[in-house]
Amino acid sequence: MLSIPSNLSLYRLEQKMLRATSYSEWKQAALEHDSISGLEAWKHKEESNSYDYVNIRARIDAIRELRKAKDDIGLLFALNEGIHGNQGGMGKPQLYKLAKFGTKRLIEEYVAEIVDALEHISNLPESAAITYPDKLDFFDRAKHCFGSSALMLSGAGSVGYFHLGVIKTLFEHQALPSVISGSSAGAIFAAVVGTHDDEELKVLLNSEELLEPLQFDADGETKRRGRKKLDPDSLRLTLESVIPDMTFQEAYEKTGRMISVTIAPVEEHQTSRLMNAITSPNVYVRSAVMASCAVPSIFPPVMLMAKNVYGESQPYLPNRRWIDGAVTDDLPAKRLARLYGVNHYIVSQANPLALAMLKGEEKMPIPQSAKNIIRLSSHELLKSSEQLSRRYLRGLPDVGRVIKMFYSVLAQDYKGDINILPSFTFVSPDKLLGQLNSDEIKELVLEGERATWPQLEQIKTCSSIGKKLEELMDHHTDHDIKRLYKTKKRKTARSKSTNRASKTHGNAN
Repeated sequence: MLSIPSNLSLYRLEQKMLRATSYSEWKQAALEHDSISGLEAWKHKEESNSYDYVNIRARIDAIRELRKAKDDIGLLFALNEGIHGNQGGMGKPQLYKLAKFGTKRLIEEYVAEIVDALEHISNLPESAAITYPDKLDFFDRAKHCFGSSALMLSGAGSVGYFHLGVIKTLFEHQALPSVISGSSAGAIFAAVVGTHDDEELKVLLNSEELLEPLQFDADGETKRRGRKKLDPDSLRLTLESVIPDMTFQEAYEKTGRMISVTIAPVEEHQTSRLMNAITSPNVYVRSAVMASCAVPSIFPPVMLMAKNVYGESQPYLPNRRWIDGAVTDDLPAKRLARLYGVNHYIVSQANPLALAMLKGEEKMPIPQSAKNIIRLSSHELLKSSEQLSRRYLRGLPDVGRVIKMFYSVLAQDYKGDINILPSFTFVSPDKLLGQLNSDEIKELVLEGERATWPQLEQIKTCSSIGKKLEELMDHHTDHDIKRLYKTKKRKTARSKSTNRASKTHGNAN
């Protein structure tokens, strides 16, 4: 008899969570839900078959004993035994899907203990026992072993404002990764984050500037109002209003965030590119974003622009043109792993095609292992079909290019370790490719926030150690090498320019 009102209460709390307009409102309902459902007690119970709780408890107790005994050398040795994200299986997804808020307290306790121990080692005065090089070597190895988290923002057309809600929530809770990639609409918001420092973002994310679409008035001036048709001019003006005129290198030097933008080639025999401060430091961020947003047959292909050694703007690969990055590499996980040591992926996915595929797979009444086999088999079949099509369509390059694009879109992997998805699946083409009004944009931003709140504790738990290691490496090492190199290069360029001018002047005399 008691189960009926209990179930009714749980249902009401779930509806309250779905309609929440703030994180505090959502969190209160989630904690009440866990209390009534019994999952609050589950969180406090260490024992479980889902992870090695004995190993994790032993690690916590050992570290605490060493700190209590002020045995810093022993503590460093204990930490050296291993710091990785899946200690004792604590990274398993099922540990974060049962409760509405948080997971096993033992896991959260372990993460907090490791973070405190790392901070303690960092603050130790240099001594003969633990030297500065010892610390630096330890933090470098620990960061390399633990890896980094990345936020990947999918292509999404006009519904990409969903990403803004995701970013806003992560930033407000100090959970925004420093490695961020974006394709198509996702590239816009990756660029916004990567070209504004924290103080600027605090203002920008809470202002109306990102929420009001641009519109031409009768005199050709721009004004803030909705627009039915999305076109290159309005997109260009929007990008100019929210993305400063700077290169990837300059953006990294300003913010410390490692942003990447995916672009796809128009030419058949070229491969997609991931533009960032490592692969293309002198390319203008806004130029790459414009290319990544160039939806085929709707926007013209884009030529990239870069800053030369004299500080002047010039074409980058002038014989190449680029289009929508989501076509070939919506979520560039492998490239981020190679460039930045990323091994943990947070995906903000608002691509309607990807959402349909993901939610369709979710509803299949078969085990996850069988779903994985079907996905891998489908990818191999698509790859073989694409190769066969190209062989028989060599005489029709335009048709072959379209088919290659079609196969590429279907064969991509649209999932990460943590997936933030909107509640909607279908989006009308008019809305997807049109310019939204302010109310629609605000609703999408709120949708992004609501979709992130249930994932927030998992993101914090899985990335706190990595963020602490990044922070300590920033504190203990000099990251101005690239800036100095670029400055020297500019000085050399100015010197060469001066010498050339002097010679020209001398010859004239």
